[in-house]
Amino acid sequence: MATLLIVDDEANQRRLYQEELSDEGYTIKLAENGKEALESIAVMPPDLVVLDIRMPVMDGLEALGKIIGKERNIPVIIHSAYSSYKDDFISWAADDFVVKSADLTGLKRKIRELLERKKTEK
Repeated sequence: MATLLIVDDEANQRRLYQEELSDEGYTIKLAENGKEALESIAVMPPDLVVLDIRMPVMDGLEALGKIIGKERNIPVIIHSAYSSYKDDFISWAADDFVVKSADLTGLKRKIRELLERKKTEK
């Protein structure tokens, strides 16, 4: 099954994503900020990245720019509570933008869609 890198500075959010997405059959890697995400990607690129925006050390938008600069074939979903970032030009480089919610149905659907698209593009 696919490997997902979840990047979020909130430990409870990371645990929730890990539990919910592991139950879907994905292998989950976790990072607390953009810097950790880039280090993880350099060692073993995931099949998809779920990226928060507001984080310490390196925010999600800066990390997004660096990820697409090096690994454009990795789909990135911005998953943020701040829908206003949808209008930020750099966020348009992400493959999708999902507003955070207690219900992860929308996020799970987008992950499936992007992984399917990635398979067909190979």
